[in-house]
Amino acid sequence: MQADPTPGGVIALLGPTNTGKTHRAIERMLDHETGMIGLPLRLLAREVYDRVAARVGPDAVALVTGEEKLVPPRARYWICTVEAMPRDQSVGFVAIDEIQLAADRERGHVFTDRMLRCRGLEETWLLGAETIRPLLAQLVPEAQVRRHPRLSELRAADPSSLGGLPKRSAVVAFSMNSVYEIAERLRQRRGGAAVVLGALSPRARNAQVAMYQAGEVDYLVATDAIGMGLNLDLTHVAFAELRKFDGREARPLEAAELAQIAGRAGRHVRDGSFGTLRGGPALSPSILRAIEQHRFEAARQLFWRNPALDFHSVDDLLASLSLGPSQQGLRQADQAEDHATLVELARRPEIRCALQGPPEVELLWEACQIPDYRQLMLTHHANLVAEIFSELAGPRRCLSADFMHARLSRLARYEGDIDTLMGRMAFVRTWTYVTNHGRWVERAAEFRQLARDIEDRLSDALHAKLVERFVLQRARRGSARPAAPEKSHPFWALEQLKQEWFGGAPPPQANEGMRLQLDEQGRLLDADRPVAQLVRGNHVLSPALRLLEPDEGRGGRDALSETLASWIRDRVQELLAPCRPAEEAEASAHLTGLLYAMRQSLGCAASTDVRVQLEHLTDVDRAILVHRHIAVDKHHVYATRRLKPGHLRLRAALWQAYHGNLPFTLPNSGALCFAIDRQVPAATLVALCHPRVGPVAIRVDMVDRVRALPREADAVKQAQQLLGIKRKLAEDLLRTRMPRRRPARSRRRP
Repeated sequence: MQADPTPGGVIALLGPTNTGKTHRAIERMLDHETGMIGLPLRLLAREVYDRVAARVGPDAVALVTGEEKLVPPRARYWICTVEAMPRDQSVGFVAIDEIQLAADRERGHVFTDRMLRCRGLEETWLLGAETIRPLLAQLVPEAQVRRHPRLSELRAADPSSLGGLPKRSAVVAFSMNSVYEIAERLRQRRGGAAVVLGALSPRARNAQVAMYQAGEVDYLVATDAIGMGLNLDLTHVAFAELRKFDGREARPLEAAELAQIAGRAGRHVRDGSFGTLRGGPALSPSILRAIEQHRFEAARQLFWRNPALDFHSVDDLLASLSLGPSQQGLRQADQAEDHATLVELARRPEIRCALQGPPEVELLWEACQIPDYRQLMLTHHANLVAEIFSELAGPRRCLSADFMHARLSRLARYEGDIDTLMGRMAFVRTWTYVTNHGRWVERAAEFRQLARDIEDRLSDALHAKLVERFVLQRARRGSARPAAPEKSHPFWALEQLKQEWFGGAPPPQANEGMRLQLDEQGRLLDADRPVAQLVRGNHVLSPALRLLEPDEGRGGRDALSETLASWIRDRVQELLAPCRPAEEAEASAHLTGLLYAMRQSLGCAASTDVRVQLEHLTDVDRAILVHRHIAVDKHHVYATRRLKPGHLRLRAALWQAYHGNLPFTLPNSGALCFAIDRQVPAATLVALCHPRVGPVAIRVDMVDRVRALPREADAVKQAQQLLGIKRKLAEDLLRTRMPRRRPARSRRRP
């Protein structure tokens, strides 16, 4: 191992996971009188803060993240997330962790900025993976690079079943539904599992990890949230999936990303292993070798955003955000969440009217940087930002105590299922972020503490729900009541909640009285009473919601909106499940393109529109389509099990919300076809899985059968019987289906 670098200048410590880079940076920071470290995750920042505060005392340490600020008057050491690093704080030592994230589309520009512009007065350390070495040498030529080898070996293992996983294993998936499914299976087969998701609060995450570390369960199911900062007693990491949705599309993980997660196996000098689940996607031999040997393709570009923003007007601000870099190796950042929110709000006349000068433009930009913790539609998040900005730009110039109390009090409910609790926790995180802007909120300290208390209680309730659902409670022996666990035990919070909830009775379910359904006009009905209308969102698959009446006792309009939006997302996900991205390693790029085209057209595509993809499908691709019940007919590709009347209503509602009202009335439930005007675009009918055949729209699985009807005189009767239509419509249909033959031209003799 390399000796500690000498002070002075910029030092880059590069290497794989489990090399001790972060530990060494913390120790080096404490050698200085003052220091700051920027970390990639709020959870990791809190963990490092606790560690440093225990060493030097809490009065000497500040914690600064988007949602938490603990800044004592005489703080000497600053523990921050990279985004929250204060730029006006002069310290002797600065460290920036995981700088390879400068290549990330969403957050990369922040890491690039800190890497290029944030320096300690005496010493600066840049910590990251080897993949950034060439670009680092180009962009920060003064950096002295030190490579640190992994402290233990990481070996590939054969695929394993869930039942065959060794103890102290983590199973990694990339969606909450997959995590829940795997945790349920582990509960049934192996007694239970802890669950770690990026959406968990530090308190809930730590409770789940403590349960695992204490040996209450032997398995962990997680997303890639475990890839950074979590030091766990893991011997093996098993990938259940190799693709993830990155906010734009579902894509395969790169080898370096897989290695970051697999590297959680093994701790300090103890070796670890990694692999996949049997029956799932397999890792190629080249990726297995790359992970074992820690050799990955170098990053080709880092994302960059113009640091000199122009606040003279909102149009000047947008123009300055669109400026590109002048240095090679840098790429202009794609439209990140804050930028997209600004673009959306800049279209609204009421927002432009409130922009009286540069101070209001800068305030709008600050408001746009409120993270969308709820992960709802862009329009929905922009509405919240607009509401906050309007209050801040109004006569009071702050969020009043009444405003904050109304928003937080409706979230102070601790009953409900896992998703309900996580939804409330995400919204509380939004208000925690807002209260950390002290000048934004009247009596900010009071509401900051209130938000923290609500988050803590939601965290405990969520931990209890996760345990209840994913851990098989062992039968009690004898009749004696077991002793209550001590406060340090991971189940202590669970026992406290049991006592709080009606003497140990299960908590009631949130919104258990709602009976939601969707009509063809895009209205959400609760027991036949309209409660919301689907309206245009940022994509046909992501509609926004407009509430149709004030909420009556469901915990407020925001909570109701969250419930309804979640219900819609579940329906859309179910509708498009057959054409989700292929996870099989053997699937070709042409299958990926075909499935993408189907999703964009609500699960059905005309063969002419995907001709190239269809021509290049492999036998494996076609087997995947058969397994998913996707039919490839002569004229269309569609999911055979998504043709019920309810699916038609959902498709119609989504299409109308995004494109406007349909110029026809949908058929009665169960009807296979209906008359259609010739002016209706073909793409609209294909998206509804009822493409045009002459004067009618026919359910897609019947199109080829209609076109194959014989040309004999009884074809009209067969069409009537097949489609259940009247004779006149059947005649018109067959007349259009069978174009008239042109008489043969007589040939003149020469």
